[in-house]
Amino acid sequence: MSGSSPIDANGADLFGGATPPADDNSAGDRDAGTDATRPLADRQRPRTLDDVVGQPHLLGPDGALRRMLARGSLASLILWGGPGVGKTTIARLLAQAAGLRFVQLSAVFSGVADLKRAFDEAARRRHAGQVGTLLFVDEIHRFNRAQQDGFLPVVEDGTVVLVGATTENPSFALNGALLSRCQVLVLRRLDDDALQALMVRAEQDAGRALPLTAAGRETLRAMADGDGRYLLNMVEQLLSLPGQDTLDPAALADLLARRAALYDKDREEHYNLISALHKSLRGSDPDAALYWFARMITGGEDARYVARRLTRFAAEDVGMADPQALTQAIAAWETYERLGSPEGELALAQLVVYLGTAPKSNAVYKGWGAALRAAKATGSLPPPAHILNAPTKLMKQLGYGSGYEYDHDTEQGFSGQDYFPDGMARERFYLPTDRGQEREVRRRLDNWARLREGDAPGDAR
Repeated sequence: MSGSSPIDANGADLFGGATPPADDNSAGDRDAGTDATRPLADRQRPRTLDDVVGQPHLLGPDGALRRMLARGSLASLILWGGPGVGKTTIARLLAQAAGLRFVQLSAVFSGVADLKRAFDEAARRRHAGQVGTLLFVDEIHRFNRAQQDGFLPVVEDGTVVLVGATTENPSFALNGALLSRCQVLVLRRLDDDALQALMVRAEQDAGRALPLTAAGRETLRAMADGDGRYLLNMVEQLLSLPGQDTLDPAALADLLARRAALYDKDREEHYNLISALHKSLRGSDPDAALYWFARMITGGEDARYVARRLTRFAAEDVGMADPQALTQAIAAWETYERLGSPEGELALAQLVVYLGTAPKSNAVYKGWGAALRAAKATGSLPPPAHILNAPTKLMKQLGYGSGYEYDHDTEQGFSGQDYFPDGMARERFYLPTDRGQEREVRRRLDNWARLREGDAPGDAR
């Protein structure tokens, strides 16, 4: 439940107003939840931790939360996971299992004054020798840093056990001081087995099966995309249909809207998917790369952003192993600019396949990094005098250009002179691989190195 004032476990608004009994610590008891006006997802809330599906790593026999409860020392927690995976339900049930008063706030509607009232009430109960308080804060990442700092003293002195729920990466959304006082637990998206268990429970409560073929059931679970609440909302729609014929995937898709894939273009999922695309390309897996590219496009990503990152990949990870990769990247980017979406996306898909199947080398990328480090370390060393131009008499007198050998006039077309600054030892920044066209580049560089060292002359081409 969201609101600007905390709700205690007995259903009483801590600040004077009456609140629905659904906010009781026992809320979520399926046996008590027979009111047909309540949504199915609410009626189906687990009443014990054993009923929670999809989180065995936390609630199984050796799960982190089970161990905490067994020790009798429930720590302050940050529950991080997508929508519909059980964050609120688990928080309620933890309060019930630990014998704590459950108080809920939503960071969307609450401010510092609401937090202070909740803290004061928890302190009053503590001083009166009453049960402790589990303060559940939904969407905790929406509090700013000053508000987050307000939790520090009451968490540290044990006034409340804080359980915060967030869909955002806590590393970025929460400040370090708060994170240091809480344990971050990751809730997984509900897998196929967990979603199937929710469907079976709903059918048992309804006393009848869903009007779906086996393939239709599989499609319904896929449409939920790991969100249990969304699944139960769709199940409720199907159970309300009078005399509905059995639905196959096509009929189901016509009846229900598919859930949009989770994708925030400026949040963590944005970076997760571009990382998946980049690493799939680096691993020479064009099929996985096409999948992640498609995920980004269907999620609403700007194709120009993808084009820019693919061009970077061509320079960083393909490099001189296939110098045409950069040309292909610019051509695909320009094609998209000319055609727009969706036609231009095919050119980017072609580029994805080209990069995924190209030989790979990051030798230029590494060489550039090494050269930058050397440049910073050596300061303002001037070029050696023999490679400086001497357009004036004074400069000639100072030795500019003296001793320079014109490479084209040598027998091998290669003079082997030193072009590094005086006083700086020659370094090798670019170390080509033996993959793709870089193999030939390596052969040339090795030959020039032999000539430079005065070994037997070879073909300097």
